[in-house]
Amino acid sequence: MNEYMEDFRTWAEEIIESAAAERPSWDIRSCCLEPLCNVFITIDEAIVTADLPSTDPKNIKVEAVSEDSIEIRAKMKRTLRFDDFGITHRRGEFSSFRCRVHIPVPVDTEQMKIDLKRGVLEVRLPRKKGYEIQIE
Repeated sequence: MNEYMEDFRTWAEEIIESAAAERPSWDIRSCCLEPLCNVFITIDEAIVTADLPSTDPKNIKVEAVSEDSIEIRAKMKRTLRFDDFGITHRRGEFSSFRCRVHIPVPVDTEQMKIDLKRGVLEVRLPRKKGYEIQIE
């Protein structure tokens, strides 16, 4: 019985941890939505894409936060509300996009190239060459 209870306790802790890691894709205090993002890794580069509909290319900022992450910020052309999505039980307005993207390989953030086509931002970061992989 003790073994069964220990297994149950371990399972419950895993469920609670996974639920705590999930968070909403909006921040009402800063009026920001988190865009859909993907990271593609190729032999030569890391490609980050972010869905930024209804944004002006002049209002998009991409900054290297650290060696392995970038932050994307963009102001929207118009303010969105929860009502626009058919959500009536919440209140709030959103005027910008913001996200922080972790890049799992070493990249050269000083040589990143940015392009926006049809509301999809593409950030190309060349991979660093000649680095050592730490084996644990």
